[in-house]
Amino acid sequence: MANSVDAPSTKASITHVIFDMDGLLLDTEKFYTEVQENILSRYNKTFDWSLKARMMGMKAIEAARVFVEESGISGLLSAEDFLVEREDMLRSKFPSSELMPGASRLIRHLHDSGIPICVATGSHKRHFELKTQRHGELFSLMHHIVLGDDPEVKQGKPSPDVFLAAAKRFEGGPVDPHNILVFEDAPGGVLAAKNAGMSVVMVPDPRLDSSYHETANQVLSSLLDFNPSEWGLPPFNSEAN
Repeated sequence: MANSVDAPSTKASITHVIFDMDGLLLDTEKFYTEVQENILSRYNKTFDWSLKARMMGMKAIEAARVFVEESGISGLLSAEDFLVEREDMLRSKFPSSELMPGASRLIRHLHDSGIPICVATGSHKRHFELKTQRHGELFSLMHHIVLGDDPEVKQGKPSPDVFLAAAKRFEGGPVDPHNILVFEDAPGGVLAAKNAGMSVVMVPDPRLDSSYHETANQVLSSLLDFNPSEWGLPPFNSEAN
């Protein structure tokens, strides 16, 4: 996948990095897709990527309302009942969450280089703990983590709340948004970062329509393709895995 826009050398110096989690650091989006396909199949409906694109990164109840309304089952299943049913199915899947390619390498590199990093996710605390239980050591490298049920996050993505909260909590914060680079996979997350005044590298699922790529500063097919020096960040060591 070509970069939609190369990281311009005239950009403000990037000093801090914020990561989304689902579909960006952890391969969890497939669990949501499987469960939602399963639920819709009972109503002879199919779950497509245009609907998924709208739901990605939202708070759970917001995504649930989009799901039941857009799929045409709102008269058959309420958003609240959908969440209860989905929760039961997801709880057994989340502990097996795997890291996305390049996630560990990039997090460790930035941490070892002294770049402050954090996570800003729409996931609630109970889901975060299930998803990360096999990856605690890696997530412990984050300066802080802002979750979707944080009291300061009034609205989910594409509102900028979660990223603005994250910028405040760095040491010496709030950090100027122009000095922050966000990594996202979801269209709503890219918009949220842009609404917060930050630069965004998008690493979308290949099934996502390419029209969603236009808002990001840079589009990559994998975190393995990220070149830190394009953003004024310390380059990878040549021997890095």
